Amino acid sequence: MVDDEPAQRFMLRRILERAGHEVTDAGDGAAALRAVRESPPDLVVTDMMMPVMDGSELIRQLRCEPATAGIPILAASGDPQLAAGADAVISKPYRPERLTEVADGLLREGRGVQ
Repeated sequence: MVDDEPAQRFMLRRILERAGHEVTDAGDGAAALRAVRESPPDLVVTDMMMPVMDGSELIRQLRCEPATAGIPILAASGDPQLAAGADAVISKPYRPERLTEVADGLLREGRGVQ
C-alpha cells in the first residue's frame, strides 16, 4: 500500500488488516517499487499524487518489468484518469467497504477485475 500521507497510510492499513490482509506500506512510489522488487506482493494499492515517484510512474514501472507485470494494482485517486494501467480505480473519497470489496476481487480474480 502506497501513500505519502501518514494518516492515510494508517487508515488504509487498519481497513485492510481488519479485512484479514497482511499489509506493507511505503510513502512514495520509489520506495514501493524497491519493496515490490524485493518481495512481490499479491496486490498493490496506490495513491496517485505523491512526491519522489507518483502512482502513474509506479504503475508504468511495475507493468514494464516481467517479474512485476502480473501484480494486480488498485489505484485510489480523486482523478481516475491519472490511474491508466491500474486494474481497478476507486475514487477518493471512498468507503472502506468499497476498498476491501475491490481489493478482495483483485486478489481473488487477478488482473482486469473492476
